Amino acid sequence: MSSSLFQLAYLLSAVLFIVGLQKLSSPETARGGNAIASLGMLIAIVATLLGEHLVSFEWIVIGAILGSAIGLIMAQSVPMTAMPQMVAVFNGFGGGASALVAIADFLELAKRASGLEVAHGVSIVAGVLIGGVTLSGSFVAFGKLQGLVTEKPVTYPLQKTSNFILLIAMLAAGTWLSLSAPAGGVDVFYFLIGASLLLGVLVVIPIGGADMPVVIALLNSYSGLAASAAGFVLENMSLIISGALVGASGLILTGIMCRGMNRSLANVLFGAFGGGGGPQAASGGGPGGERTAREINAESAAMMLAYARQVVVVPGYGLAVAQAQHKLRELGDLLGRKGVTVKYAIHPVAGRMPGHMNVLLAEANVPYDQLYEIEDVNPEMADTDVALVVGANDVVNPAARDDPTSPIAGMPIVEVDRARQCIVLKRSLNPGFAGVDNPLFYLPNNSMLFGDAADSLGALVREVKEL
Repeated sequence: MSSSLFQLAYLLSAVLFIVGLQKLSSPETARGGNAIASLGMLIAIVATLLGEHLVSFEWIVIGAILGSAIGLIMAQSVPMTAMPQMVAVFNGFGGGASALVAIADFLELAKRASGLEVAHGVSIVAGVLIGGVTLSGSFVAFGKLQGLVTEKPVTYPLQKTSNFILLIAMLAAGTWLSLSAPAGGVDVFYFLIGASLLLGVLVVIPIGGADMPVVIALLNSYSGLAASAAGFVLENMSLIISGALVGASGLILTGIMCRGMNRSLANVLFGAFGGGGGPQAASGGGPGGERTAREINAESAAMMLAYARQVVVVPGYGLAVAQAQHKLRELGDLLGRKGVTVKYAIHPVAGRMPGHMNVLLAEANVPYDQLYEIEDVNPEMADTDVALVVGANDVVNPAARDDPTSPIAGMPIVEVDRARQCIVLKRSLNPGFAGVDNPLFYLPNNSMLFGDAADSLGALVREVKEL
C-alpha cells in the first residue's frame, strides 16, 4: 500500500470514528453509529496490516478468528443483567492490550540495547501505567458487580497516603526510565508493571458498589488513553485518534454521571460511599421510628394504571435482574391502546453502567420517543396520575432532595413522590445500592407491589387485559 493511500485510509477511519461516536448520542441512531465506527476500525486494521508489509499473517488470522468467536459468544450469551460486568472486562482487556504493546516494545529495545528517546519513553511508561491500572481496576470492578468481591468500600488506615506514595514512586520510576537506556532499567520496568497493577486494585477496592457506573465510565476513558499511548509507541496515527476519542468521551460521560449523583469525581474515588443495604431500611425503621408501607395487589394497581391519563414509568436495576423489560413494554402498549400517555423517565445513573436502562428498553423495542430525561419529566410529575417505579430505589429517593444530612443529598432524582399516586414494584423494603433508607415507601400516596418484577408485571398485564 502506497504512503498516500495508507494515510487516506487512516483519515477515512478517523472520520468514521467521529461520525459513529456522534450517532451514539441518541438511542435511535446508536446501532447505526456502532456499525459505522466498527467499519472505521476495520479499515484502520486492514490498512495497518498492509502498510507494515508483513510476511506472515498466520498468527494474526488465528488471533482474529479466536477473538471474533469469543466476542460473538459473549455477545449472544451474556444476559442484560451482566452487561456492566462485560463492559468492565472489555475495558480491562483494552488497557491490558495497550500495556502489552508498551511492554513488548520496551523489552525489544532492551534486548537490542537500543537508545530510548524521551518522547518514546514517556509513551511506553504511560501505556504501562494507564494500561496496568485499567486492567486490574476493571477486574476489581467486575468482581464487585458480579458479587465476587464485596460491594462495600474496603478501607484501611493510611490508605490514601500509601496510594499517593505508590503513585509518586511509579512516576519517579517512569521518569527515570524515560531518560535512561532500556537495557539498564529492566528491573525498574518490572517494578512499574507490578506497581501499576497493584495501584489499579488499590484505587477501585475502596469504592462502593453504588458508584460502579462512574467507575466503569472512568475506566473506559482510561482504556482509551492507554490505547492512545500505545499509538504513540507504535507511531500509529489511527490508534492515537481512536484512543483519544474514547478517552475524551469517557471523561465527558464520567462528568455526566457525577452530575447525575451530584458528586465530584474526587468524592467518588476517595469518599468510600455506597456499602449496600443495612437492616435499618429492611425493618421499615430508620429516621422517624417505625413506619408502615401500604401494600397493594395487582388488581387494584391495574385499575389505577388503566384509568389514568398519564403514567410515568421509572425503570431500575430490579427490572434488569428480573429480565422483565419485555413485559414492561407489553404493559405500556396495553395502556397506550386504552388512551393512557406512557412516558419512561431515564435517570443517568439507574442500573449498573451508563445508559443501562436505555439499552434495556431498546432491547424490548420501547419507542424512543417515549424515553425522557429527568429534567424533562419532573416538571410534569405533579400532573401525572400514576408513577410506576419498577426496581428503582436510590434514583427516586426524596431524601436526596429534602434531607440535607442524607448521604445522597443533592443528587437529582425522578420526583415520583409528587405524582398523584405512586406504585413501587420491589421485592422488599430493603435499601438500594447506596444503602440509604427510602422514605418514599411510607408516603400516603405510595403503594408497594411486592414480588419479582417479572411476576408483578405479568400480573398487571393480565389484569389490564381484563379491564
